[in-house]
Amino acid sequence: MMIELLAATAMVLATVFIHAVGLVWLGRLTRYEAREEHKQHIRPLSLAGVSFTMAVVLGLFVLHGIEIWLYAALYLELGAIETLRTAVYFSTQTYAAIGFGADLLDPQWRLLAAIEGINGVILLGWSTAFFVNGMRRLGHF
Repeated sequence: MMIELLAATAMVLATVFIHAVGLVWLGRLTRYEAREEHKQHIRPLSLAGVSFTMAVVLGLFVLHGIEIWLYAALYLELGAIETLRTAVYFSTQTYAAIGFGADLLDPQWRLLAAIEGINGVILLGWSTAFFVNGMRRLGHF
């Protein structure tokens, strides 16, 4: 169980670091865009405004994708799941706390998967707060 908890702790620290760096980058982009929208009088529902919103959403998806794939790679490395496709599927379901596919994982790594679920919920919540705050600052809602 200690190995499992150490692996989970390392993954939580790694994903939180990745997420923090990604949100700092997206935050800088959002602040830059806010200045440009103000200077150029860009409307939130203009092509430029909507395109920027989509870019932020895509950036958040990329961040979560990196974190999901990192967990999937760990499951493969540990031999907890046999194929890359299954590992990515399982990790995505677990990260989003959907919970399908528990039978795909070697039982000795179930605690790691449970912690991935908690980690994913926290990171998804952090992204939601970031997105809502950023869009509100831009006047998109």
